[in-house]
Amino acid sequence: MSPVTQSGHQAVLNRIWCQVLLEELTRFGVSEICVAPGSRSTPLTLEADENTKLNLHTHFDERGLGFLALGLAKASKKPVAIVVTSGTAVANLLPAIAEAKLTGEKLVVLTADRPVELVGCGANQAINQSGIFSSHVSAAIELPSPTDTVPLKWLLTSVDQAMETQALKGSAIHINCPFPEPLYSNESKSVYQWYLDDVACWWQSERPYSNKQLSLQMAKVYATQFVERKGLIVLGSVTQREAEKAKQLAELLGWPLLCDPQSGQTSSWAHFDLWLQNKHQSQRLNECELILQIGSRIVSKRLNHWMCEQVEQRQAEFHFVSPRFERNNQSHLMQTHHVMGIESWLAELSEGLPALADTKAGWADSLISLASQTSSLAALHLSTDEPLTEIALALTVNNVAKGTPLFIGNSMFVRLVDMFARLDGYEVYSNRGASGIDGLIATASGTIRVHNRPSVIFVGDTSLLYDLNSLALLSHQQTPVVLVVTNNDGGAIFDLLPVPEQKKQSLYQMPHGFTFEHAAKQFNLKYVKPETLSDYEQVVASHLESGSGAMLIEIQTPPEQASAQLREFIQQLHAL
Repeated sequence: MSPVTQSGHQAVLNRIWCQVLLEELTRFGVSEICVAPGSRSTPLTLEADENTKLNLHTHFDERGLGFLALGLAKASKKPVAIVVTSGTAVANLLPAIAEAKLTGEKLVVLTADRPVELVGCGANQAINQSGIFSSHVSAAIELPSPTDTVPLKWLLTSVDQAMETQALKGSAIHINCPFPEPLYSNESKSVYQWYLDDVACWWQSERPYSNKQLSLQMAKVYATQFVERKGLIVLGSVTQREAEKAKQLAELLGWPLLCDPQSGQTSSWAHFDLWLQNKHQSQRLNECELILQIGSRIVSKRLNHWMCEQVEQRQAEFHFVSPRFERNNQSHLMQTHHVMGIESWLAELSEGLPALADTKAGWADSLISLASQTSSLAALHLSTDEPLTEIALALTVNNVAKGTPLFIGNSMFVRLVDMFARLDGYEVYSNRGASGIDGLIATASGTIRVHNRPSVIFVGDTSLLYDLNSLALLSHQQTPVVLVVTNNDGGAIFDLLPVPEQKKQSLYQMPHGFTFEHAAKQFNLKYVKPETLSDYEQVVASHLESGSGAMLIEIQTPPEQASAQLREFIQQLHAL
């Protein structure tokens, strides 16, 4: 018979539950934990600090903290924990969680809460946190307030179930943790030794308390039908290693390879978002009988539209490879989704190819010359001595030293990179799930903390304004980091969208007239504002090679310059 819980020991019980919870998370691969300040989250914060298996990261802004964790998860491919206090601190995590839902990063969100008797009665810093993240999380647990009447075995199996769901589905899980007061105590946990002894065997092991074994069937049988078709590979957001394996498969099959910038790869069919606009010259691509998409979140709307037409109107088969169970099929096309690790699936398919005939190999090689002409036309926009333009910046992304991780923000610049860049062998990070402009600096900072290599971040001016306080995350950075902000005075992307012309500036672009020199100084970042392409490339190369810390490079261009140059370029492309 267990002793009756004494209210004076509540702080100890709070700590024990957090100790067990965090220890179990480490056994599911959690090693990084992001913590924001707060009193109600004290039991979680102090136990996280005491657990030697966890590396702590802190930030005063919960929204930025969420994106920091997203970046850590994105680069490490491991679940990352987040701890925040109760109230609106919890709500500020939603943007990062919504992004993780769409791109699959595994976040374990631990939110402190008031006990149920303090919710909905006017108590301070108490909001209804139950279900606050809705369908944006893969699983949610509403814990009771810690009590010795609930066995620790229940806590462990509940956490295990959520973590197994995350292993299958990815994205974030939410564990809501209501802690009654008192929150602080110097009392030893030994007062509840009998309670801890109930899971003594678990403590002595290094394994999770319970686990499930999941196996996915491999699809080697598709090798025969693939080689008999005029196929095409679309490469989406994948790791560098996965991209290299996909490239090898395309070469084995003799199929064209269309590489999204998130893949960090290029091919002989580069600039497809541009040359697809010349429908006469690109018509050969319509002979495609099978589309194999590897990885998700394609930037190019034009490519997505072509894929839709190819499947719906020309009956091409559509295969999608991703380890995530959720559908990725925005046009709701007839699709075969291979739910499997990308590398394993590619290896299995490749093994079946050598003995097969390659009668369809090279079927789209004639389009290589169109891609080459597009590249030559684009090169005319490069001048080392002329004022720097956004198109020139996109054309030279591939000039950054090989092996340098890149983080590419959203809106205008990522589209220019998709059109003009020829990334070849880079690890590229992005937030192309919800494709928001919030939290980009924080996310990039998280990726850098994992790989710890000289890095380059590209964001727009409005994106930087949105996440300005996350420059604090770069202020103590030792590894060389270059943050390139393209400042065209507002949302230049709306020059490419059919918004009402008379309202374009006031309601969409929202020009601000700001520059970022003093923002850089506020957060102790180096600052440079190059005027020419040669100056820019020299500054970037020098800082990455021999510099230290973070440097903000501001590229200031006229508001409508990029859209005007792009329209002119498309006219020239149609004349090919």
